[in-house]
Amino acid sequence: MLTQEDKDLLLRKGISEEKIAEQLVCFEKGFPYLKLYAAASVENGGIVVPDAEKQKEYLAAWDSYKEGDKKIVKFVPASGAASRMFKNMFEFLGADYDVPTTDFEKKFFDHIHNFAFYNDLNAACMDNTGKNIDALLGERQYKAVVSNLLEAAGLNYGSLPKGLLKFHRYADGVRTPLEEHLVEGALYAAGKTGQVNVHFTVSAEHRALFAKLVEAKVAAYEAKFGVKYDVSFSEQKPSTDTVAADMDNKPFRDKDGKLLFRPGGHGALIENLNDLDADVVFIKNIDNVVPDRLKDDTVLYKKLIAGVLVTLQKQAFAYLELLDSGHYRHDQLEEMIRFVQQQLHCRKADIKDMEDADLVIYLRKKLNRPMRVCGMVKNVGEPGGGPFLAYNADGTVSLQILESSQIDMKDPEKKAMFEKGTHFNPVDLVCAVRDYKGNKFNLLEHVDKSTGFISYKSKNGKDLKALELPGLWNGSMSDWNTVFVEVPLSTFNPVKTVNDLLREQHQ
Repeated sequence: MLTQEDKDLLLRKGISEEKIAEQLVCFEKGFPYLKLYAAASVENGGIVVPDAEKQKEYLAAWDSYKEGDKKIVKFVPASGAASRMFKNMFEFLGADYDVPTTDFEKKFFDHIHNFAFYNDLNAACMDNTGKNIDALLGERQYKAVVSNLLEAAGLNYGSLPKGLLKFHRYADGVRTPLEEHLVEGALYAAGKTGQVNVHFTVSAEHRALFAKLVEAKVAAYEAKFGVKYDVSFSEQKPSTDTVAADMDNKPFRDKDGKLLFRPGGHGALIENLNDLDADVVFIKNIDNVVPDRLKDDTVLYKKLIAGVLVTLQKQAFAYLELLDSGHYRHDQLEEMIRFVQQQLHCRKADIKDMEDADLVIYLRKKLNRPMRVCGMVKNVGEPGGGPFLAYNADGTVSLQILESSQIDMKDPEKKAMFEKGTHFNPVDLVCAVRDYKGNKFNLLEHVDKSTGFISYKSKNGKDLKALELPGLWNGSMSDWNTVFVEVPLSTFNPVKTVNDLLREQHQ
């Protein structure tokens, strides 16, 4: 039973009582595993590898699209805190030894001069200890250096979001991931007027810091690339938080008896994406950036997948207009079926048995929905979701990006499918979010709500269940037309730990 205090809290968050009831049912019933058809691969046609001629066509298609009056936006989820990036260094601070002992710790200190944040850290050490880094290391005061990096009295990197940390060093200064995304936007997402629209999703507590950095840096990048930036921010909506449950699937209450809500995961950002005014949206994670000397592949393949998207969209729009006209022949319907099956990779087993009138309804439904083209890189054992052909609620089979939690790993066949996957998802998407009449799709209508998942956490020593919404590029885009294109591993350089910044790609 909800108390008046509970109801007031729901009102403040914009969450209905029905939604809470729905979420509690999810805890009770759990979520079904997705029914797999196969791992998507180059061999089975699920992943496209355009040849040189096709690449030229797609690049030209994107250049032509950019010269039109369409609005292109680069959407970057940037609210993630860097705390996980420094997990090993937090452990060192709390360890019962004072000198670097693990390989990770030794590597960090051996190469400390190579980090882009070195000068800032050196200054913080001087301010707080009266000694520079080399002097502190000479006195074996390793923990003093780390506390100046991570804690509020120093650089506070342990509590800041990744987007604001100094990642890369240049002859004329250093850059944060936020700045690298501004640069990328200028290189592949500028419209014909030279405007670059970049949207960051941020946490409320760090929004002012992001805005301050943009204000300080944007003029220099506008001058360097001859563009104008429109940088905007949004936060995850409180209404997308999910209620936590106890082990009996009842609402979890903290020690003061209050309901506990948790952020719903990156799937909550479908609402932020839905609020954008855009025709085409690029989506990429905040930490997957490289210095300018390595940007060529990134820029080329971003343009390429965008060219694939606008080419497919143009064809789908032409078919929808033909269906609207009512003047189509049966052979034209067959052509549309081939397009849906071969180009959009959506198959229906009993399509041969359908009458023309039913075929038209089916084709209209499959053609008139949001579309995305996703880059996929060859699997080299990095963690992350993978590309699959999966069954949908309507019996069709289409391309989906799945996480391991959505797959029944107790089923040897499904486990083998997951483990033998040739590619994985680097979060490299370009999305078309308007219909053929120019209206915005309501993206919330295309979410598969049965693809959330439950994780186990604890609060004040008590076990609880947490509900994650369908992931942004997983179940939140389940009912989209999806195409996978192979992109080179050189376009995927995430920073998961601080020592990843020592990799050649970030130096």
